Amino acid sequence: MTETILHLTPAFFAERERVLVEHGALTASAFRYASGVAALRLKNECGELIMLPFQGQQIWSAEFGGRNLTMKSMFSQPNATRAYLENYGGFLLHCGVTAMGVPAGADTHPLHGELPNAPYQQASLSAGEDARGAYLALRGEYEHTVAFNDHYVARPEVRLYAGSSRFPISIAIANLKKTPMSLMYLAHVNFRPVDYGRLVYTALCTPEHARVRRSIPSHVHPPAGFAEFLDALAAHPEQHNVLAPGLAFEPEVVFFIDYLADADGWAHTMQVHPDGSADYIAHRPAELDHGVRWICRTPDQDALGICLPATAEPEGYHAELAKGNVRSLAAGASVRFDMEAGYLAPGEVVQMAAKIEALVKQASQM
Repeated sequence: MTETILHLTPAFFAERERVLVEHGALTASAFRYASGVAALRLKNECGELIMLPFQGQQIWSAEFGGRNLTMKSMFSQPNATRAYLENYGGFLLHCGVTAMGVPAGADTHPLHGELPNAPYQQASLSAGEDARGAYLALRGEYEHTVAFNDHYVARPEVRLYAGSSRFPISIAIANLKKTPMSLMYLAHVNFRPVDYGRLVYTALCTPEHARVRRSIPSHVHPPAGFAEFLDALAAHPEQHNVLAPGLAFEPEVVFFIDYLADADGWAHTMQVHPDGSADYIAHRPAELDHGVRWICRTPDQDALGICLPATAEPEGYHAELAKGNVRSLAAGASVRFDMEAGYLAPGEVVQMAAKIEALVKQASQM
């Protein structure tokens, strides 16, 4: 593998967009939103990603197959903030690491932890080629240090390959302390739902394996009838597999799903659009053993986390600790999580659907 690395600084990002790198059919350009947030646009023949190198290394938007894959939100641009709900509109937000989920009770951590809008001290743009082809990659380092408490470094990476509408996502986390640390992680990947979209995924859709969250976060204010809707979904989770316009995913519904892995260790999830194309995410349950599905369909926010791969359910630190879901990362140890997301053309959808159906059928007969 050959690779050239450009170390990014905030000075590269100005109001006027300019190209930083051309690598065959791939280009990377830098600009700065009016809000002051630095952004990096990665483009290939199939579409583009807009990423925030110094703010959470978020994927702010993803456009492939001639459409915006990203959730509809209240934000026209990213805001320079650490507060989760004051900048919630991106395609991917890394969540964790010392805690994750909705704080409740004795919890003191911010909503979804310190990672979503973390200020990255280092960011780099790489141009290279491997067995999969030519690529551009955004990487970064966020070192989190709190005296007497935590000291770790997070190193995410997103690669965009030439000719591909799917892009690998990874994050490595290393404990820099001399003692163990708590570890929680969730990849909040937010697609845009479509009416009559079909959810197809490698899991048994039964009340035992697709469980509805009954707790309601403090920032959510459900309307009358919401509890009854949750009761119906809990008894018959298959009702949510087609996003019919009348289903009341307002303000949100969350499922906890037990995913099955294929022979190569990957779990697969699609939202199949009426035109036969699909939104897609894959993860490795051996690394991220909790699959969270988040659906929010309101006039202001239209979002579909078809699968948020995670180490735990997003109920906050103490709730997950009681369930045994908070991991411990040994002194000096590191861990890495890998995913892939993007767009599938209709022909790819047919092949993937057959693969998913075969895996689910096999599991249902065991």
